[in-house]
Amino acid sequence: MLLSCAASIDGYIDDTTNQRLLLSNDEDFDRVDEVRASCDAILVGANTIRRDNPRLLVRSQARRDERVARGLPESPLKVTFTTRGDLDPDAKFFTAGDVDKIVYCPSAAADKCRDRLGEVATVVDTGDSVDLSTVLADLADRGVRRLMVEGGGTIHTQFLTADLADELQLVIAPFFVGDPEAPRFVGLGQFPHHPGNRMTVAEVRQIGDVILARYLLTGQG
Repeated sequence: MLLSCAASIDGYIDDTTNQRLLLSNDEDFDRVDEVRASCDAILVGANTIRRDNPRLLVRSQARRDERVARGLPESPLKVTFTTRGDLDPDAKFFTAGDVDKIVYCPSAAADKCRDRLGEVATVVDTGDSVDLSTVLADLADRGVRRLMVEGGGTIHTQFLTADLADELQLVIAPFFVGDPEAPRFVGLGQFPHHPGNRMTVAEVRQIGDVILARYLLTGQG
């Protein structure tokens, strides 16, 4: 399972304006598209759906065709989870692409979630809370072997502090945001990778005006 994120030099993944902050460039967007095409599912948090309204589809027709030739849908399965069950069924996450969508939510929000999203997604009741290990186990049962997590910051923090990621793909944009109210790549937490347990650098590459750093979190090259 891999985490994918683009951030400013000072670690922000957006600003506080109503416009989406572009942290990457066309060449890197194409790289991300290639990674998406190699995955079985893409996961984002509910706040990312509300704020960015992403489509989360493979853009390249050639990559879509290759997936279909392998007996796969054109784009990976789309996954999210919510504690409140108040996602908009008209969001592009649900309306874009002829692919399955799965929403995980706790029992307290399950009925509300099914009422709102039952016609556009599969709603999975996770019990008292949304446990990431439970989500990953359920996805594995559905045939997901390679999961791509695209954020936002709360989701990245949860996966990293739970030590559930195998790889981190971090793109650094060549500018600062400098707004303490803006969302960051990760929040506070007890991270298993610290000065005494460093991640392994797998690749560092310049892509136009941004830098891609790939880290392995399993300690294996």
